[in-house]
Amino acid sequence: MILKVILEGQTVPVEVPDYLIQEGEEFFRKMDADMDKGYQMSRTWVERPDVVQRCQIAADRLLTALEQDNTRVGTMMAAYILARLPGVGGVRLTTGGDMLEHEFFMAGGPEPGF
Repeated sequence: MILKVILEGQTVPVEVPDYLIQEGEEFFRKMDADMDKGYQMSRTWVERPDVVQRCQIAADRLLTALEQDNTRVGTMMAAYILARLPGVGGVRLTTGGDMLEHEFFMAGGPEPGF
């Protein structure tokens, strides 16, 4: 599967092997358990992040991975997003520092910001 990542006007496809979505489930559950405790999303404390907010957190980690050229972490964060948001086609990442502005779009649908 491919998650389209739009970053500063550039599209970066992140390829996620199909098996990783299934085999990564234990790791994804650990991420969810950590987020169950609440999460500081930029300037906002979110007591119970919903599925979109959890994916925004993963998208923020994906942004950091891309900036640091950390393919392994980037692929795992893309896999988390694909596993938790069925039908997602991609994400537009914002570099303005507010992870709540990361936007998802469905496969085959219009991309946000365009």
